Amino acid sequence: MKIEALDPPRKYSVRSVEIRHCGNIRLEPDEQVTFTTASGREYDVTKKSWGFFATPSVNGRLKIFGYRTAVVRDPSGKRFVCLVETEKEAEFRRYLEEDNTGVEYWLSDDRDPSFGKD
Repeated sequence: MKIEALDPPRKYSVRSVEIRHCGNIRLEPDEQVTFTTASGREYDVTKKSWGFFATPSVNGRLKIFGYRTAVVRDPSGKRFVCLVETEKEAEFRRYLEEDNTGVEYWLSDDRDPSFGKD
């Protein structure tokens, strides 16, 4: 694994939000990094020879750590995968409304994704 910190961070805006790109991590196949929060939540990314496991199991490990996984679509039609802290769903919905973005479906639901639409 190689870590490159960006100091100062590179800053850019996406619509009305300023993003700070703080660093880069390069993984070799079968290496993993775990991102943690102050509250103890975890999120893993694992490099494989063919690409990445971008998330742990969405209806297993992420659910245990208190996340719901949503596929959202922005006004331009781009899709994103969002991990939403379960107790912050109201905040997430306000963000979506302000950003004119919507949930296409919840991947973390234990049923066919077409039934998870909001």
